[in-house]
Amino acid sequence: MSNKTNQKIANWEQTNSRALAVRVLEKVDNGAYSNLQLNSVIKQANLSEKNVHLMTTMVYGVIQHRLTLEYWLTPFVKRPQKLNPWVRELLFISLYQMQYLDKIPDHAIFDEAINIAKRRGHDGIRKFVTGVLHAVQRQGLPDIKSIDDPVEQLSIQASLPLWLIQTLQDQLGWEKTVAIASAINEAPAQSVRVNHAVTTISEVTDLLEAAGFNVEPSQVTPDALLVSGGHVASSQLFKDGLLTLQDESAMLMVPSLAVTPTDYVLDAAAAPGGKTTQIATYLDATQGGKVTALDIHEHKAKLIKENALRLHVADRIETQVLDARKVDEKFADETFDRILVDAPCSGFGLLRRKPEIRYEKSLDDSYQLQKIQKAILDAVASKLKKGGRLVYGTCTILKLENEDVIDAFLADHNDFKLVPTQTSLDLDVLDERGMLHIYPDDFGSDGFFVATLVKQ
Repeated sequence: MSNKTNQKIANWEQTNSRALAVRVLEKVDNGAYSNLQLNSVIKQANLSEKNVHLMTTMVYGVIQHRLTLEYWLTPFVKRPQKLNPWVRELLFISLYQMQYLDKIPDHAIFDEAINIAKRRGHDGIRKFVTGVLHAVQRQGLPDIKSIDDPVEQLSIQASLPLWLIQTLQDQLGWEKTVAIASAINEAPAQSVRVNHAVTTISEVTDLLEAAGFNVEPSQVTPDALLVSGGHVASSQLFKDGLLTLQDESAMLMVPSLAVTPTDYVLDAAAAPGGKTTQIATYLDATQGGKVTALDIHEHKAKLIKENALRLHVADRIETQVLDARKVDEKFADETFDRILVDAPCSGFGLLRRKPEIRYEKSLDDSYQLQKIQKAILDAVASKLKKGGRLVYGTCTILKLENEDVIDAFLADHNDFKLVPTQTSLDLDVLDERGMLHIYPDDFGSDGFFVATLVKQ
């Protein structure tokens, strides 16, 4: 295809939300992150706010329901995975609109799909797409309830891989697994953490409402507000550092550190700095309070610094480019009063925000991550002062990355004791040993795990 034709496609696509959705989905299917790819396309495109919303809805919708869409398409296209990727994604966004977006009539969906097929492909592809969509309209889609095996049925219905359904069932039971699967494809709430270093909940609530946002208090933490009616990260309040985007569940790690203003704290895997800057709000730089934030990548350490500056807590934060497993190279034993390990994990608590990870991760990945998580804990343990607190957390809901890691650590470190993780709102989320588990169906927030340890 000539450069001139490529340019022509690029030009007409800039105002076509469906064509751009297909482009984004192609790249996500090829390994790109959905949120980053969407942000990039939105910046370059010439779309109204309404069409940005439609494109975003279609992209996330197709990713969230990919296994369902494949199941529906298979009777009409025997091997959907063998299709040209952009043709497959075009059919998927068409099916998604037909089944999940009831305000768009079929004729409009068909016209747009056929137009994209004609412009991006050739006459044969146009005829193929036309034939498939009309066959779907005539014959209807296969009923998921006709699948006999309940595990396979739930897998297709919720678009979650079989191994994940089976693992959650073994871990939590069938009823809880069904509840999680039913909640996992709902739109995530937009939650913000109020920056107590410079403002208060009541002041930020008033300012957000004055700016036209709808605001509700969080049921999970008193530090959070749920905000709707606009994009908070584009607001002046965000730019001025009065608040930052952070999920409610993710805010529960830091309070369990019980930080005092003079503490020296280690944030062992810190980027992009949400919890680092949260720790900093408890510290007083004039009294020597400081948090050292580690990350293995230079560009991520830079991101922590940028967030610290925006949130007016840079005087309490230092960043270092360092693998947390190598803290021996930089720090003496018993250096820190508090240590936070927000460990790298599979991220299955974040499926609402990062829906593509369900198809990318496997159980083997979790076993590999478990080794890294345990290695980080082993490395930082000696750096904590006696009587100090170590808080471990992940944004996954898999036992092998959570309590199994803690049990393995405690077996090797008899100078540490597990203590209950405290929540300000007395949430009923602790297991019999005091470890915190929040699942996506509990409060509509991200899934999260927190364990709190004290060094004897």
